[in-house]
Amino acid sequence: MHRRVRLLGLAAVAATGAVAMTAASGPDPVRGGTPIALADLPQADEGYPIENETIVARCERCHEQDDEGRLTRISYERKTPEGWQTSLRRMVALNGLEITPEEAREVVRYLANNQGLAPEELEPGRFEVEKRLIDHTYEADPQVEWTCIQCHSMGRVITQRRTREEWELLLATHRGLYPLVDFQAFRRSGPAEPGEDGAPADSRHPMDRAVDHLSAVFPLDTPEWSAWRATMRPPRLAGSWTLRGYEPGKGPLYGTVTITGGAADDEFDTTADYTYAETGERVTRAGSALVYTGYQWRGRTNPGQADELREVMAVERGWNEMTGRWFTGAYDEHGPDVTLTRAMGATLISGVYPAVLERGSSMSPVTVYGSNLPALASDYDFGPLVMVVSASPAGDGNSIQLEVSVATDAPIGAHDLFANGANGEGALTVYEGVDRLEVTPATGMARVGGANFPKGYQTYEAIGWSDGADGESETDDDIRLGRVPVTWSMEEYSATFEDTDIQFVGTLDQTGVFTPNDDGPNPAREGDRNNVGDVWVVASYDRGAERALRARAHLLVTVPLYMRFDPWQEAPPTRLVP
Repeated sequence: MHRRVRLLGLAAVAATGAVAMTAASGPDPVRGGTPIALADLPQADEGYPIENETIVARCERCHEQDDEGRLTRISYERKTPEGWQTSLRRMVALNGLEITPEEAREVVRYLANNQGLAPEELEPGRFEVEKRLIDHTYEADPQVEWTCIQCHSMGRVITQRRTREEWELLLATHRGLYPLVDFQAFRRSGPAEPGEDGAPADSRHPMDRAVDHLSAVFPLDTPEWSAWRATMRPPRLAGSWTLRGYEPGKGPLYGTVTITGGAADDEFDTTADYTYAETGERVTRAGSALVYTGYQWRGRTNPGQADELREVMAVERGWNEMTGRWFTGAYDEHGPDVTLTRAMGATLISGVYPAVLERGSSMSPVTVYGSNLPALASDYDFGPLVMVVSASPAGDGNSIQLEVSVATDAPIGAHDLFANGANGEGALTVYEGVDRLEVTPATGMARVGGANFPKGYQTYEAIGWSDGADGESETDDDIRLGRVPVTWSMEEYSATFEDTDIQFVGTLDQTGVFTPNDDGPNPAREGDRNNVGDVWVVASYDRGAERALRARAHLLVTVPLYMRFDPWQEAPPTRLVP
């Protein structure tokens, strides 16, 4: 599992009513508005003139401005909103920058809009801004990756663009602020490793190799950024949207989102109404958002409440779809993946629940989610030998309950749903028995906390599989059935003789959520050790008369994230959202 430094607080630099910035008159490069002609923009290899008065006033004490309006360091790099926010916080913490939250939002807004990333540039690093704790492999140069990931994820690197001089200065900044990086990664120990297929060893110093690679692969000037700047503008997103998503531990969710314009072209207010399909739990949310660089949605809903969520999404070209993640938690570990699709009057199928039916099942209730759904059973077609017997509209036009019967000889596999011209590809899967069980993630991590640091939770899911037409497990035609109901338990992961980690690390509930124990020494444990350790997380699926299926996954319960740039307790003016 890759390591990363958590970037706090920007999920919505969007202001609520208390701090919303007033609309400017006429085009404003900070707020968006009329696109700037490409011919009027400076060439990237020359650096970017800074035309925002707040940036010049607050930054020129340390960043010299030349005759072209370019500020040292700042004018020669491009980043995500989160990247600019981190730089700003570092200036406050280390260099005594005095800036108000309102000014900070203005600075991030201007820089993200004028020195941001094109959609194609951000795509490989979206996991970083969406706060996904994943196993990421950077294949372009593993040695450069190793140099960088000793302290943070590679996502921090690949979501930046700089001149060669700036990449060199960035390494120098690391060495100045964090002297241990020389020992951890920046200096090679021993002879250079031989190249592949008998190639001679690369004798370059690791720092030189990193600068050579990063300046070539992630330069300041790119065709993607030039093309995007030529067409960039605030997207027109007001209207009704269908929502589909999936939250680990809770399953699929469906609903609607209504977006209205805010105080400026790139600001929006939102209301969301959705239902978790498994439990029927209904959720309503309200919030606001700001779209940076013409496509980077950053929002916050139910601000200040216990169920507050931050939103990071990308507006797709065409302005008819948004994808991303809504999240919360001290380690951003809770929340759903989401897709928003603009509702434009025609029938739209968001999903079906349950999405699997067993052969021979009769009169099974199936709910179809979407918009402008037809009311008649005859309008729904799941394909051969899957019959829709009746239909009962929910009344809101966004869901309808069907009664479906599946013949004993119905084709096994995914069935498309056609309804009133709309296609729900692979909406319903026909299967025959649960033959295999899988626990995901295969390796999870939680962090003790609650006394001095927040807890980091881990959610597990049990995924059922059917063998498919060939009747054999773990072959290409196996059918993934999704979440299945199981009994959860833990077993000792024996790393030492008489290992007792299971007694101290924490508890696993029957929804698959692991809650770690408190941080700090535990007098009840031998040696007053902390409540860390390894255990197996075990799922058992009851198949009645047949033998129960079991599967397990590894859980590492470790210490809190002690070392991080952002403090656990945020305070103005470094916090950019109220």
